[in-house]
Amino acid sequence: MSSSTDTADPAARPRHPEKAHRPDNPVARKPAWIRVKAPVSREYQDTLKLMRGLKLHTVCEEAACPNIGECWKHRHATFMILGATCTRACAFCNVATGRPGPVDGDEPRHVAEAVAELGLWHVVVTSVDRDDLSDGGAGQFAETIRRVRETSPTTTIEVLTPDFMKKPGALEIVIEAGPDVFNHNLETVPRLYPAIRPGARYFTSLALLAKAKDLAPDLFTKSGLMVGLGESREEIGQVMDDLRAADVDFLTIGQYLQPTAKHTAVDRFPPPEEFDAYAAQARAKGFHMVSSSPLTRSSYHAGDDFVRLRAARKAALGASV
Repeated sequence: MSSSTDTADPAARPRHPEKAHRPDNPVARKPAWIRVKAPVSREYQDTLKLMRGLKLHTVCEEAACPNIGECWKHRHATFMILGATCTRACAFCNVATGRPGPVDGDEPRHVAEAVAELGLWHVVVTSVDRDDLSDGGAGQFAETIRRVRETSPTTTIEVLTPDFMKKPGALEIVIEAGPDVFNHNLETVPRLYPAIRPGARYFTSLALLAKAKDLAPDLFTKSGLMVGLGESREEIGQVMDDLRAADVDFLTIGQYLQPTAKHTAVDRFPPPEEFDAYAAQARAKGFHMVSSSPLTRSSYHAGDDFVRLRAARKAALGASV
């Protein structure tokens, strides 16, 4: 099977060629607490038109986020830079895998234009993994931050980056550009990495978060986990401890939702009260901000959460004086 590319006709290629040989995992029926309405609002259509006009990708679409209808109704979108084809093949992710096309030099400017048009006061910028690039795409993140700062100087900027594995100096490029929040998701517990994130390494991701805070001690750092992949509650607690040891400020916890029959099956759907218990546990461990619910995603309500995060850390610092 030939490799897919960003420049090939998306309709003419399989989205997940690396998963085609896998046996099907039936997609479980979702419980009532995570069913959402189809996106039909005028604002949704306007946001879609804007993205198409500027040739931009969003993680909202590419990762099949269940919150897209709600977020786009409020004209909140999470930008996915560096194309729509990832060099890795995580077992949970709906983003297409293959050989990416060239980096679009106009993309940072287009993101800045969209941020201004949408009137975003907080923007989240993420990307596919680009293991094919010498800097892992760090330069594109930095240029996007600079462009947004130029056109929307009061907008706060959150980046959700890859792990930049074997890309020395990449993290420094991003941090030097001055984002307000640095996010990198651990996604799951270390025991499940070989099956769920085979191209990543748990301690590489953990070290990235710790180094980001070392490079910029005042930077807000953030990470996220999915549940429903077969992890235990004890393992989730250990990951919380690891993140606090890395001085991570903000933790998000959400339900894994199986994108297709070729992806990892959902192990279970924890009820909302279990997410509440995780939130209480995380707060007790010292996180300044926790968002834990079945529909929580890294960028879901990110702007409102950032306001609360900033206030929480200020209060904690004041109490320690």
